[in-house]
Amino acid sequence: MSTRKPVHLAVYDTLADWEPGYATAQLARAGYEIRTVGPTREPVTTVGGLRIQPDLALADLRPSDASLLILPGADLWDAGDELAPFARTARAFLDAGVPVAAICGATVGLAREGLLDDRDHTSAVSFYLAATGYGGGERYAEADAVTDGGLVTAGPTEPVAFAREILRLLKVYEDEAVDAWYRLFHDSDAEAYAVLEKAGVL
Repeated sequence: MSTRKPVHLAVYDTLADWEPGYATAQLARAGYEIRTVGPTREPVTTVGGLRIQPDLALADLRPSDASLLILPGADLWDAGDELAPFARTARAFLDAGVPVAAICGATVGLAREGLLDDRDHTSAVSFYLAATGYGGGERYAEADAVTDGGLVTAGPTEPVAFAREILRLLKVYEDEAVDAWYRLFHDSDAEAYAVLEKAGVL
């Protein structure tokens, strides 16, 4: 039985199915409970048509109950302020010293919330975030994924790098195993398999 606190995965309509999957699958295999948190307890539908029944509503989520909050991308991040409460929750998590991981459109929500003004970060492209008028443009990094100040950010084409940063941040495996895991799933590096087998990751 794991004594680790659960990882909370934010779910909402139009969620980009492919973005959190590598991270949640590996975290679950490593013994973390994955709990889904929606705007309410009402079911949501991903961009791929999957229907998800949230485990809890956002109003009931407390940083003290979690190891990490994952914010996937979704069309709704660009459609208005409907998901802004999730960005405000990310602020509460970071203020409490609990890490947050945001990918794709979720990075825009964090930019609007001011959470990228003083942290190194990345996203799809720099001008995507610049359109928000945020103050962190000088901290934007051309990278697959970035971790700074307890916050992981990544663009929509980097779900494997996003997971890599999460595995490092939570110290799920030794660095050598995380690097090998990334090489296997991102680069199809067959030699990485033996490293992971030896580390007991696969």
